[in-house]
Amino acid sequence: MNKDVIKLLITEYQRNTSKVELIERHYPVEESLNYVFVGLRRAGKSYLMFQQMKNLLKKAHSSEEFLYFNFEDDRLSSVDISDLDLIKVCYEEMFDCRPIFFLDEIQTVENWEKFARRLADNAYRVYITGSNAKMLSSEIATTLGGRYMVKNVYPYSFPEYLSANGINVSEKNAVFEFHSDIVKLYETYFRYGGLPETIRVLDKREWLGNLYQKIFFGDLITRYQVRNDFALRVLVKKLAESVKQPSSFNRLANVVSSSGKKISTDTVIDYLTYLKESWLIFPVENFLAKLADRERNKKYYFIDNGILNLFLFDSSTALLENQVAIQLRRLFGNEIYYFQDNIEVDFFLPEQRMAIQVCYSLDDIETRKREINALLQISKRWEISEFLIITKNKEEIISIEGIEIRVIPIWKWLLEK
Repeated sequence: MNKDVIKLLITEYQRNTSKVELIERHYPVEESLNYVFVGLRRAGKSYLMFQQMKNLLKKAHSSEEFLYFNFEDDRLSSVDISDLDLIKVCYEEMFDCRPIFFLDEIQTVENWEKFARRLADNAYRVYITGSNAKMLSSEIATTLGGRYMVKNVYPYSFPEYLSANGINVSEKNAVFEFHSDIVKLYETYFRYGGLPETIRVLDKREWLGNLYQKIFFGDLITRYQVRNDFALRVLVKKLAESVKQPSSFNRLANVVSSSGKKISTDTVIDYLTYLKESWLIFPVENFLAKLADRERNKKYYFIDNGILNLFLFDSSTALLENQVAIQLRRLFGNEIYYFQDNIEVDFFLPEQRMAIQVCYSLDDIETRKREINALLQISKRWEISEFLIITKNKEEIISIEGIEIRVIPIWKWLLEK
């Protein structure tokens, strides 16, 4: 890389990042620690960096201290680890202060983690973003040596989505005062997800489609050198259509192979790993299954409803359960399961002692009986303190056989603290 170009970019980045308008998000960080922000493309990782810059400015830091660099800038040709040192040298030739590093989408640089560790070893303050969850693999975690805190960045939660649309639900009586607006905005959030840029985009579906294509070709096909792109496309579509059902490796391999492109079970396992590492999907295991079965039969959910909705026609029930899964993942990480043997409970959180059913409507008598019975059965086998049925619109309390089941509309549940 050319030093003059690097210095020009450093100056430009400093000027532009100071002008960014932010929607404040609740991702607290400690000033004394280094951080890696990871998540799906366009989920807002860079904006969390900008938010931290503004927080540091309030604490008497200068913008000249900020060495921000975007490694996906199309003006940069191939960057290697030696260029990372050159960026640092260029900054030191421009300013006398000790830099605070903000390294955006650094996973594009081979062996970036060695540079990141060296910065931490020399007591620099560093913030890093990346779209690839492989950044958190055991090998890289070992290389970073515990010197960085990891923050998983999700698309907007519903309260954040409302805040970005001018409704602060933490204000007294806000839910009552803006009830109709909240319900209306939820319908958009339900169909098109919570990626921040969708709020200002008129054709949300087209924007999401373009983003998915970038993830598919950039984060999957190119990065992992996938040769059978047709099979991978079919696999993603099948996962979307089966989002509420457990899917075994063998079954997925057979379904994809039946579409005309032969694929092995081992290849399916590889492709699922790539999809997880690119933050498109996340798995949920059966709590009751043995270890091997837990690995083989998982439910797969999409990290954003808007992307899932690209693949569905009759989408309401799938989007409802997917959105519950996203919220539980955001709140409780990997500690969520489904519960299945002779009964099935959609979500089971043993640490929280919580059992959740997701049902679009309870109007059908048989459906109502089935959802309630599953919660009754799990209450006899496990100590549960909270029973929920999350619906699209229904709200009531069901008292039956000594337990209380709260039925709640999803938009209201998403606003609970």
